[in-house]
Amino acid sequence: MSDIDAPLREVLSPNELEARLRAIGEQRYHHRHPFQLMLQNGELDRRQVSAWALNRYYYQSMIPLKDGSLIGRLEEPALRREWRSRLEDHDGHAEGEGGIARWLMLTDGLGLDREMVISTRRILPATRFAVEAYLHFVRERSLLEAIASSLTELFSPMVIGQRVSGMLQHYDFVSAETLAYFAPRLTQAPRDAEMALDYVKRHALRLDQQQAVLDALIFKCQVLWTQLDALQHAYVAPGQVPPGAWDGETTGGRLQPGKAL
Repeated sequence: MSDIDAPLREVLSPNELEARLRAIGEQRYHHRHPFQLMLQNGELDRRQVSAWALNRYYYQSMIPLKDGSLIGRLEEPALRREWRSRLEDHDGHAEGEGGIARWLMLTDGLGLDREMVISTRRILPATRFAVEAYLHFVRERSLLEAIASSLTELFSPMVIGQRVSGMLQHYDFVSAETLAYFAPRLTQAPRDAEMALDYVKRHALRLDQQQAVLDALIFKCQVLWTQLDALQHAYVAPGQVPPGAWDGETTGGRLQPGKAL
């Protein structure tokens, strides 16, 4: 058992708690997942990249529902105003704006039917279960745990930079325009992470609270890792696409790595 898996035995200082959280991210965040590494290194074909974008849409579309439920539990108006920026980031201020709209630019660019994407009918079962488990976690656990589960945003900028540069280098079927979702996240995610980290460090004072915070981040890392596990199993190896899930017909079947239609 690694140190980060061992239960706490004494209360940590705020800075020690932050260090423990960052250690969890270093070991458990999905920057180490084989599918993520294949994606950024140009080792996937268009079908596999499309499957990732289609399934990831469900996660993106649920973020405002997650944040909306969390806002409803914040008693301080200042905190509600701060957290509300997350809704605006994803939903935008008008139709066609925001992160969800930008993600649909990616799925459009990959040739996926927009109605099919938005319906989420063809996503992997494991994607649905993992994302909905996260939604239920935020709604049902303590406010401290709900906020702590968002701390994966501490680590997302390093993945975003590698992902975008790698995809632009290796795949001729994507462009800076179709990957436009990611540029704003390089500033939004650190802002959101610092807000959540400050809250956690100020409110996780007891041993049980600090353990709950650590476990919440581990759970969120597992949610993200599980989604990539499902993609790896269905579209890479052994390549067993579950009944009813998208099998590549929209973009014409399996292609060689990095090749466009």
